[in-house]
Amino acid sequence: MWDLSCVDWADRLRAGKSLIPELPLIEREAEMGLAMFDELQLPDVPGAPKLRDAAGQWFRDIVRVAFGSWDPVEKIRFIRDIFVEAPKGQSKTSYGAGLALTVMLMNKRPNATAQFVGPTQSISERAYDQAVGMIELSPVLKTRFQTKDHIKTVVDRLNGTELKVSTFGLEVQTGGILIFAHLDEIHVLGRNVHTSKVIRQIRGGLDKTPEGLFLITTTQSDDAPAGAFKSELHMARKIRDGAYRGKIIRSTLPVLYEFPDDIAKDPAKWQDPDNWPMVMPNLGRSVHLSTLIPDWETERSKGDDAVRIWASQHLNIEIGIGLKTDAWPGAEFWAQAEDDELTLEEILKRCEVIVVGLDGGGMDDLYGVAVLGRERETKQWLSWSHAWCHVGVLDRRQSIASRLLDFQSAGELTIYQQADEDIVAIVELIETIQGLGLLACVSVDPVGLGEMVDALGAIGINAENKLLVGAPQGFGMMNAIKTAERKAQNGTLRHAPSALMDWCVGNVKIEPTATAIRATKQNAGDAKIDPWAALMNAVAAMVRNPDRAGIGEGIIILESA
Repeated sequence: MWDLSCVDWADRLRAGKSLIPELPLIEREAEMGLAMFDELQLPDVPGAPKLRDAAGQWFRDIVRVAFGSWDPVEKIRFIRDIFVEAPKGQSKTSYGAGLALTVMLMNKRPNATAQFVGPTQSISERAYDQAVGMIELSPVLKTRFQTKDHIKTVVDRLNGTELKVSTFGLEVQTGGILIFAHLDEIHVLGRNVHTSKVIRQIRGGLDKTPEGLFLITTTQSDDAPAGAFKSELHMARKIRDGAYRGKIIRSTLPVLYEFPDDIAKDPAKWQDPDNWPMVMPNLGRSVHLSTLIPDWETERSKGDDAVRIWASQHLNIEIGIGLKTDAWPGAEFWAQAEDDELTLEEILKRCEVIVVGLDGGGMDDLYGVAVLGRERETKQWLSWSHAWCHVGVLDRRQSIASRLLDFQSAGELTIYQQADEDIVAIVELIETIQGLGLLACVSVDPVGLGEMVDALGAIGINAENKLLVGAPQGFGMMNAIKTAERKAQNGTLRHAPSALMDWCVGNVKIEPTATAIRATKQNAGDAKIDPWAALMNAVAAMVRNPDRAGIGEGIIILESA
């Protein structure tokens, strides 16, 4: 098993070196494949240059790996997948078409199938057009290959192998003898709940042949990574960073053109054009700073949304929190307030008093819970969050379904099927805290509590004994919002790691009113903020400096039902 890690990748990027580590390639196969790739011509460039001159060395290195990791004598492929993340404009589609044709030329298996899969019809047709253009420029290739435009298929007349070009979907066929597949722009498919299933089908088809190779190419997403894209990207990063050394996993070569953390997290650095060449391997060929810089300045003048999209597509900047128009100011400090060691159990162990915040909507919303504690020794506030949603949300909110499934896999969201399962689980959690003698109160949005009032009343939590309190809403929440952001900034509010909360924090939009502010969602419907709102409800009670007997006077108390 080859070691495919590249732990010095950041140094290599800064030095402009290859991101592919030293590998024991089968040199004869590597050079033969590269020689065939190099003879292909780019059909949409003046003079139709050959790829030996037109292609960036970064992709020519990938071609060498694609063929040099196959041992035709022992019938062993040492690298099954190649995952490439490179910004927009790096000719990934054109070079991918060239690689697919080279696979056809090198293939010795009769009646096999190679496949190019794009997320949209335009990208799929672009790949096909590039492949056909390369064939048309070569008398030798025109003799060997037949092109069928009506079904977007290239047929090898010598052995019956077909290169099929299709648009991504459940109907993608992986039957037959699949020897090569190229999935382009997987980031576009991140929100598609079926993406993981189709990728498994493609890999299953490739694994039927010992020589099967899967190439995935993509730019960053213009939203926080989700679904299959997030899973594939994070796996590639772990392999690159050496996390799986010595472990048996699918042999995947990561080639990731993304800034080191010190640049990616500092806008002043990644916005500096002097740093851009690090993540633009095709600079000077298909992309040029002379056009990128004016384009960047134009987009920057349009505001944060335009910056977010441009940076993700041209610089592979991963969108996190705090990069949206009118964001909650606390979002800027949310990441630094994270405590990797913090868990619910740690909060229960270390805190002298706890407030539980609740916020929930209808059946197509999340029910958010925040456990906010005051630490005994430091008096810091420590928080842990969780959410529940009904399984029907996956159908009603398909644009975020894959993201919700990610949160479920991470243990941050519970997706239930039976009515009131969320209420039962939440009440059990609160009862546990109450049993430890730590509960000051449960702080809620007074509107829409429904069955929760009765369920909490059954364990002795009600408005009369001031264990159930209503947090001020609308402009009345301003104090809690401002307090939370200040404490996140100065380090006196720490929170447990949670991708769910990161997402919710990034969804919060702060709108000024005539005399105050109010929090809303960045986008109506699918951009959920309920767990964040639950935390603000908890903060509204914690600012009253409660003890275990409750919060005393001064908070709006729920009227009894």
